[in-house]
Amino acid sequence: MKSYNQFGKSGWTPERIGDLAGKAYVITGTTSGTGFEAAKILLSKGAKVVMLNRNPKKSEDVIATYKNELGDNIEVSYITVDLGNLASVRKAADEVLKTVPRIDALMLNAAIAQVPKQVITEDGFESQMGTNHYGNFLLQALLFPLIEKSKGRIVTVGSMGHNLGLKTIKFDDINWDRDYNGNAAYSQSKLAQIMTVYELQDRLEKAGKTDIKTYACHPGASRTSLIRTSGSLMTRFIWQLMKLSPMVQSAEKGSYPELMCATEENLDQKGFYGPTGRNFWTGPVGEHKLEPHAKDKEVSKKLWDVSEKAIGQKFEV
Repeated sequence: MKSYNQFGKSGWTPERIGDLAGKAYVITGTTSGTGFEAAKILLSKGAKVVMLNRNPKKSEDVIATYKNELGDNIEVSYITVDLGNLASVRKAADEVLKTVPRIDALMLNAAIAQVPKQVITEDGFESQMGTNHYGNFLLQALLFPLIEKSKGRIVTVGSMGHNLGLKTIKFDDINWDRDYNGNAAYSQSKLAQIMTVYELQDRLEKAGKTDIKTYACHPGASRTSLIRTSGSLMTRFIWQLMKLSPMVQSAEKGSYPELMCATEENLDQKGFYGPTGRNFWTGPVGEHKLEPHAKDKEVSKKLWDVSEKAIGQKFEV
């Protein structure tokens, strides 16, 4: 871990964000938690925000809340998507490409976590890998031409959970048909997301497309509904107790890493960003250590090939 924070003792905060008028951000999972807070902060800075959410009613309620707090002149809209369904991702991406003229940052914030029993998606994937990795991988691939045209960024919100399970991808049983474990499967899905970030960096560099940046970050331990909506009864109970402790921070602070990666100029994309305090759960936001297995080139290249085959889509860089 670095012994200093490039943003000073207090770390990165949204005060560093300037006027975002004319800029557009596409962000998944904004009906609650860190996504809700990130979108609100971007809107408060004058940005246009396109929300990609699963629930239309909640999206409409969120827009009403934003307008009530920030005024009717904010530019905010939503497109319905279920990241666990590839057809839904394709439909949403098509609508984005038809209606959004530019993407300054695609912020991959939505996720599901700690699903207690194995669930297989319509496309035949374990639900956490299908939603958190394959759905996001396809979304990136489909929106990449517009991101490239905009000289934009891709921000992947990972999790320190990527470090808790296997230190590689379980290619021989990627759906966890044997010995399913919700925590381990979640860890796999977040590791896959993070590995994809650094593999994409290498491919962009090789293609000479250095105007496009892609970043990996995580929110730390934040008070969100993620585990409440998909974790087991015991996991939800423990989390509810933890949320009352100083070990857990607000959802607003949990949104800072992705906001930093979406807006900060001259940020080193090779880094991994999040809270830098104890266990990287809370504390000043900045760069911190990423274990070597998350950048294993042989595994990440194989994962890319496996992912393209799984989604039936080439990710052309």
